[in-house]
Amino acid sequence: MTGRERVLKALAGEETDRLPVLSVNQTATYEQMEELNVYWPEANFRAQEMARLASGAHTILGFDAVRVPFCQTVEAEALGCPIKDGGRNNLPSPADYPYKPGDRPTMPEDYLQRGRIPELIRALKLLKEMVGDQALVIGGIIGPYSIAGSLIGATDLLRSSFKKPHLVEPFMEIGELAGRLLARELIKAGADAICIEDMMASLDMISPKIYRDIVLPWQKKLLAELQDIPTIIHICGKLDDVIEDIAGLGVTAISVETKVDAPKAVEKLKKFGRHISLIGGVDAAHTLFSGNVDKVKGEVRKAIADGYSMIAPGCSIPPATPTACLRAMVDEVIGYSQ
Repeated sequence: MTGRERVLKALAGEETDRLPVLSVNQTATYEQMEELNVYWPEANFRAQEMARLASGAHTILGFDAVRVPFCQTVEAEALGCPIKDGGRNNLPSPADYPYKPGDRPTMPEDYLQRGRIPELIRALKLLKEMVGDQALVIGGIIGPYSIAGSLIGATDLLRSSFKKPHLVEPFMEIGELAGRLLARELIKAGADAICIEDMMASLDMISPKIYRDIVLPWQKKLLAELQDIPTIIHICGKLDDVIEDIAGLGVTAISVETKVDAPKAVEKLKKFGRHISLIGGVDAAHTLFSGNVDKVKGEVRKAIADGYSMIAPGCSIPPATPTACLRAMVDEVIGYSQ
């Protein structure tokens, strides 16, 4: 099977020759930059460089999928958030927050022409041409709660969510719309799947009640508009208490960190009468970045035994992660299936 075919079949709950290996989060590393001779910050701002660096997830790491963008600020920048470019070693990040709780954010009429959105759309088209049918192409968007955090800052977002949730609603509304509009353009550009990263919705940051009352309705609205394509949602942290709520959004797959009890999550997902893939199994920081090949292979074997549908880093790949550790994920899955 090609990587694209393998991932699509796994997302549908169909039989595959082996488990897919991929990253639904950021994939770039310094070693890939050196091998491809393309670097940040250019690869975060220019379509050709972005696509070339993203292709390394397949051509260098051997992953079954590729994705753009690498950072989590594209929508926020187009909505007026000033951005620091991050230089050669880091990703773009907010330089300041354009709003405060109580403000009424507005959607720019030319939103899809602002900031890096046009470059991202071109990058996905180029990436699709580069990998053809050999790898699944994922378009990445940011979830409503995390966009809200980029517009008013994490501290004000969390404080308002707890004390004055009505102040958060206008930012959730614009965050959902911004993600949805971008997703539709990425689908037109050729994305095979959409990954929604909503990092701020982690239960390390908010309570299950806040997730259900404030975040879930807007995630559900977003996903209702994307039912014509496979959707993956990634939320950091220990999601055990809300994994069924997330499944109820209608997602095709859920990407989790290793702190989630995977066997219990798999059992919970079986209740929904349709296949919902659990993605992850390998700790991005402690195993891939700080570990070694043997540790990676051991964690892959455990992830397979725990019932993951696809093997992946549990979060964004730290850019200093060695290629050898990332390749070991693929090698171990291939060896296990033989």
